[in-house]
Amino acid sequence: MKQLLGTNDPTIIAFAHALLQGEGIDCFEMDVNMSILEGSIGIFPRRLMVAEADFERASTVLTDNGIDLNE
Repeated sequence: MKQLLGTNDPTIIAFAHALLQGEGIDCFEMDVNMSILEGSIGIFPRRLMVAEADFERASTVLTDNGIDLNE
């Protein structure tokens, strides 16, 4: 697995997840429980992971839809 996106904004994670699912790319959201434990005040970023084989295609899908991967 390789980190595709890390952000404190849950709406970006949800949008990215939906885009990747629409393209048939499996992804996994990490650090969800840490975000819940810290009270959702945005200290710990959530990370979206994809398989290394899907990384380039997933990157293209997100950047084509306006999601900045360097956040």
